[in-house]
Amino acid sequence: MKAVKLALVLGVGTTLAATASSQSLPAPDETSQGDVSVTIYNSNLALVQDVRQIDIERGRTRLELPDVSASISPQTLSFAAADTTIIEQNFDFDLLTPAKLMDKAIGETVTLLRTNPATGRETRERATVLSTAGGVVVQIGDRIEVLRDDGLPVRVIFDEVPPNLRARPTLSVNLDSTSSGTRPVSIRYLSTGLGWSADYVALFNEQTSSIDMQGWVTLTNNTGTTFHRANTLLVAGNPSRGGRGGSANFSMLSPGAEAADRERLGDFYLYPITERTTIANAQTKQVSFLDVQSVPGRKVYARSVGWLNNDNRPVNVTSGISFSTSRDQGLGDALPAGTVRFYQRDSQGTPQFIGENGIGHTPMGSELLLRTGDAFDIFVQAEVEVRERITSDEWRRTARFRVIEDGEIVRQVEVERPQEFYRTTMRYTITNAKDQPVEVDLTQSGLMRYWWSDDYRVISESIEGTQLNYDRRKWVVPVPAEGETVLRVVYETRY
Repeated sequence: MKAVKLALVLGVGTTLAATASSQSLPAPDETSQGDVSVTIYNSNLALVQDVRQIDIERGRTRLELPDVSASISPQTLSFAAADTTIIEQNFDFDLLTPAKLMDKAIGETVTLLRTNPATGRETRERATVLSTAGGVVVQIGDRIEVLRDDGLPVRVIFDEVPPNLRARPTLSVNLDSTSSGTRPVSIRYLSTGLGWSADYVALFNEQTSSIDMQGWVTLTNNTGTTFHRANTLLVAGNPSRGGRGGSANFSMLSPGAEAADRERLGDFYLYPITERTTIANAQTKQVSFLDVQSVPGRKVYARSVGWLNNDNRPVNVTSGISFSTSRDQGLGDALPAGTVRFYQRDSQGTPQFIGENGIGHTPMGSELLLRTGDAFDIFVQAEVEVRERITSDEWRRTARFRVIEDGEIVRQVEVERPQEFYRTTMRYTITNAKDQPVEVDLTQSGLMRYWWSDDYRVISESIEGTQLNYDRRKWVVPVPAEGETVLRVVYETRY
């Protein structure tokens, strides 16, 4: 290997910054990549396919392929070239950094270049690196020194780059080729560190009950490698990776049953980026994929109350925005998982942020209710107004007892007692300090608590409710401006 002089600067905490000659280290914008295609999944996973034109000699050779992902999964690698058999492959991820240079220099001799800040005079000394644990320890002649940040500029000059350090992540393969010449070499592998999510900007107009929505794809690259002019395809879905999964913090009132006008791959939707794009390392990039106006949407105030319990104090209702992704409602698209951020114009016409929530992969035609926050002016207090014990009209035999003496049943006793029920009157007080009337969706949940309490009845209610399921009942409660509404509901339960 050709010897290369490298100069490093010791800074605070012996942090090292390196420079090298352009002949030995590649420029930042240089790449050995060829025709790159990147398929990116939501789950911090990407499929990289890179076709390079490479001159391969006949017989056994070693081929080095730099500029692969530093987060490559080596076991997923596929290498293909005509008339070529791969014998062995290695991934060299020990990258050239100042700290790694110093670690590899243990036991080696380097040059220390010190500059007197008062005179500007430089002095050079040869030193042997003894240790880098917790700091750099060197031996200069008969003395031992610890290189530290004492305000005096010190540079460490290395004679050469260690052969096992790479400036860029590199894949090396040992090949056996039956012919020589330039041919396409195809590299395919999976890599972590490259993912995408959807971000939605929704402008809500409360006066017209409509939403203008933009959708942005947000790409994030933390692979340690830049992918140059890549043909990029985004996949919305969750491919199985050993049972991993997740859920989103959002409320889908009902899943859609409409097919979106997008290409699909198996059970996943595809979102291609129309033009080739460079995905730089440590970069976040956004690309638009959705832009619709005047989607019907409405503000919803809601509160869910637990099983016939008392609130110690009034509780804010939650505010949210409900809309549909169906075609006839104007949005008409499947929505990949991401975050929806809502804005609303103030009296000056300036959009202001009013809240956000996450969605999962949402098919077209779905009904969504996304919570945006707590309502400042609207409260609900649920209270047990009356709870009394009542008795059924019929008696039942609840137990039989057998008296056994000396292993024989001598008599049998039957005990009868009335079955007890409870009648509970719940009072829900809803207050509204707004200067306009509102409606609050109030839900009583927990009605079916366990198998032994599934016998309940709603025998009266001051506002007619809707039974959502066996466990929940919902009332839409109108509340006047600067006023209150009291909802009373009487339940009969076994416990």
